[in-house]
Amino acid sequence: MTVNNLTVSYNDEGPDDAQVIIFIHGFPFNKSMWNMQVEALEDHYRVITYDVRGHGGSDAGRVDFSIELFVDDLFRLMEALKIDKTMLCGLSMGGYIALNAIEHAPKSFNALILCDTSCKADAPETKAKRMKAINRIKNNGVEAYADESLSNLFAPESFATMKEEIASVREMIVNTSKESICKTLQALAVRVDTCDKLPDIKVPVLIMVGKKDKITPSSEAQLIHEKINGSILHVIGHAAHLSNIENPYDFNKQLRKFVDLVH
Repeated sequence: MTVNNLTVSYNDEGPDDAQVIIFIHGFPFNKSMWNMQVEALEDHYRVITYDVRGHGGSDAGRVDFSIELFVDDLFRLMEALKIDKTMLCGLSMGGYIALNAIEHAPKSFNALILCDTSCKADAPETKAKRMKAINRIKNNGVEAYADESLSNLFAPESFATMKEEIASVREMIVNTSKESICKTLQALAVRVDTCDKLPDIKVPVLIMVGKKDKITPSSEAQLIHEKINGSILHVIGHAAHLSNIENPYDFNKQLRKFVDLVH
């Protein structure tokens, strides 16, 4: 579909008249990271997954990326699909997009699921790391970056038990263009802090985090939980940053319980 002058790749599963839930993937992945969640929900919900610009099958466009631009793309997609109100689930970068979106249009969302994410802006050392990564990608390409990333994305034990899933995540990264990865790293580095806005969120919120997440540790999830009144926090065992892939059983159980409750 053409959205915001871009070709956007999306999947729309489940009954047309059901409650909508939109999933926003992390960086630098694509909508296929949500396949197991789609399977768990599509019988009773209208489940939409899409590729953020520059990722998966969506065009990158010509402008610099920013979280605000990604949010604008989300709203335009909702408009094109005639969705007035939806539940929103975002992991990592998807969580940044979700928090920014609800701040700008609180009436468009009736629930929020925030996974392995943070409300804080990048600390100076994290910004510096992202800039170094941009230089390394420009010099050495995406393959080396993908291999470096995997050790932070998965829990140590997953490397023995989840070879197939790890290979598929690696493929998602290497299939993202060098330009898109660099532009997204830049966007993540300059994103604004949303922590002060969390008390304004009035919809039901589920926060999930992998117990072994090194990128956005459980302390980040705890902070979000403390600031959003009535939110639910669940720590996913045997998982790091990609908790929905590493422990889909527990992730989907909590997800299903929450959306059925909201529904």
